[in-house]
Amino acid sequence: MSRTVQDIMRIIEENGIQMVDFKMVDINGQYRHVTIPANHFSEDTLRDGVGFDASNYGYAVVEKSDMVFIPDPDTAVVDPFCSIPTLSMTGNAMIIDSPENRPLAQYPRNIVLAAEQYMKNTGIADTMLILPEFEFYLFDQVGWDVQPNCVAASVDANQSYWNSAGEGRGVIVPKQKAYHVAKPLDTSYECRSEMCLLMENAGIPIKYHHPEVAASGQFEIEPKLGQMSKMADATMMIKYIIHNTAIKHGKSATFMPKPIYGEAGSGMHVHMLLLKDGEPVFSDDNGYSHLSKTAHYFMGGLLKHIASLCALTNPSTNSFKRLVPGFEAPVTIGYATSNRSAVIRIPAYAKTPNLRRFELRNPDATCNPYFCYAAILMAGLDGVKNQIDPHENGWGPYDMNLYNLPDEEKAKLKGLPTSLEAALDALEADHDYLTAGGVFPEALLENFIKTKRAECRRMASIPHPAEFESYYNL
Repeated sequence: MSRTVQDIMRIIEENGIQMVDFKMVDINGQYRHVTIPANHFSEDTLRDGVGFDASNYGYAVVEKSDMVFIPDPDTAVVDPFCSIPTLSMTGNAMIIDSPENRPLAQYPRNIVLAAEQYMKNTGIADTMLILPEFEFYLFDQVGWDVQPNCVAASVDANQSYWNSAGEGRGVIVPKQKAYHVAKPLDTSYECRSEMCLLMENAGIPIKYHHPEVAASGQFEIEPKLGQMSKMADATMMIKYIIHNTAIKHGKSATFMPKPIYGEAGSGMHVHMLLLKDGEPVFSDDNGYSHLSKTAHYFMGGLLKHIASLCALTNPSTNSFKRLVPGFEAPVTIGYATSNRSAVIRIPAYAKTPNLRRFELRNPDATCNPYFCYAAILMAGLDGVKNQIDPHENGWGPYDMNLYNLPDEEKAKLKGLPTSLEAALDALEADHDYLTAGGVFPEALLENFIKTKRAECRRMASIPHPAEFESYYNL
């Protein structure tokens, strides 16, 4: 049941709330916010919203850039990181029209809602459930410098193997040997447990947390399956909680896909399944890995459009330093059961019909989650509509370790883009599946591509320390 203004006023009174914070989302998927005193919050606030300049958030709007943010009371949560009692809400951006406002089509939250409505209109399903896995690093020190005379970055994790000579207590994790290590080697256990409890308090059910493979402070927190649009909101809140709790514990959290050379990268694998009238759409006892034809067509859509999808699911130059062989990251366009080298993996442990699903393994958490999840849904629906069979297209199933194939066999496989520029080229050439039903506005995609190409040009123009190692004395 949706909350009313009376419900919000009751929360404000019961928790002694003094400020109400409105969290908006920019084109990169970062929170920005505006705060008002709680005694100024009223029914008018929910109706009229708060004005803001959309152009400063990265949206190239055709209309006037002055927009209004309409809070969604169902997202209200007490912010645990504010010393002054603060209630936090996210919501939707609207264009100020007369006589009534209309949604800003480029605003991320509106796009994910439009994708859900498009799914319902197709009749294929009425609900998409997703489960993103959040991998991240916790560092005890981090710093960087990008100057004409100095280009450098450094990180440190007290538990890392490189501190074995000076740590003093022997609490050291060997390189690439951290998966599920217990105390005393798991030195951030309490920090992560607090993160999970705060997520639960924010209405985000958590499945578990644990150390990941990389010895230098890599971890994972996994929520339970949730409705796509709500999980997009939850993704923003999960990252917010992880960052702020880390700082509280004297650490720094990062979702950079590849912050450490030679260690495992951090992804955000996305599990997914569809429901119609509460019944699973992806389950079939007689299908490959117990998945239905619809599920296979959905995978076919993802695999057909995977190159262009990477521009939205992996939108940083650093993303493609993770998508390399040797670190359990996907590099091959294909699907398989229990195979981490294919971009689509079907988990063998999901045996019951209502849990049968697959995961897309290439995304990472540098993405704007609203764009990422909506694009995944649109690609999958395109596969179902056009009956794109992944097996008939030669995309698997690959039930073998694709990293260990002979070179002549590897040469037959198609791979993911190896750079953000290549992914942007693919998005420029292949995006009709995104604009179907008006879900992704053409103007947003054009602006996104333009913005990301500028990032690529800047990164390409900066000398890299490894270039000094290779070329300085030539």
